[in-house]
Amino acid sequence: MSSLATITTQVAEAAAPLDGRHPVTPLDGRHPVAPLLERVRAGRDFGPNVYSTLDVLWVLYDRILRVTPATVDEPDRDRFLLSKGHAVAGYYAVLAAKGFIPPDWLDDQGGPGSLLGDHPDRTLVPGVEIGSGSLGHGLGLAVGSALGLRAQGLLDPRVYVLLGDAELDEGSNHEAIAYAGAVGLSNLTAVVVDNSSATYGWPGGVATRFTVNGWTAATVDGHDQDALHAALTGHHGHRPHVVVAVVNNGEQA
Repeated sequence: MSSLATITTQVAEAAAPLDGRHPVTPLDGRHPVAPLLERVRAGRDFGPNVYSTLDVLWVLYDRILRVTPATVDEPDRDRFLLSKGHAVAGYYAVLAAKGFIPPDWLDDQGGPGSLLGDHPDRTLVPGVEIGSGSLGHGLGLAVGSALGLRAQGLLDPRVYVLLGDAELDEGSNHEAIAYAGAVGLSNLTAVVVDNSSATYGWPGGVATRFTVNGWTAATVDGHDQDALHAALTGHHGHRPHVVVAVVNNGEQA
């Protein structure tokens, strides 16, 4: 992966800051990754699950995560885990915009010789922290990553994990939420893209599912980039943090 550290992004003009107060659709030319997402799309139709995560991904990589193509193997980097692996098209576009992968890779995404599968593979794609597949595992992996960093005395790196609200139906997430709160994993932030698609739901909303277990929480518009930034940087104290990014219930989480 270090061999790609010298990759220079070919889309600097597409990476200009976007005013989060005026969210636009991903294919609007004003969106920083619009040209790259079009290369991934290549005439195919994306489901709304891709578009529902795009603003979260952009804010994380553009304004928050302490990781670059040159530091993807550094112990003190921030970690981002995509649990919602079926939203990978937007993830690849953002990785290309930030120079982790060459934009040319996007043109054959999902092809027989492509390194970019329909779920990300950490052994093939620079900057990817986990391979994904069946939903519901990312939060537990993030808890383990955060705990491992703390055990090694690495107190500056932060672990971010993106999941959909329907993933919270999986029982493993109950354990991960409870454990992270009980041991005070203050270096962990979960982002839940909430389109009210969970089968069971939760009294009081998604955020209360975490706060009753000792997490801090913020609920914001999932397409308002300024609000997302404020929420993602609003963690404090000795507790894990969750940001609930609310999107239209027509946007699949």
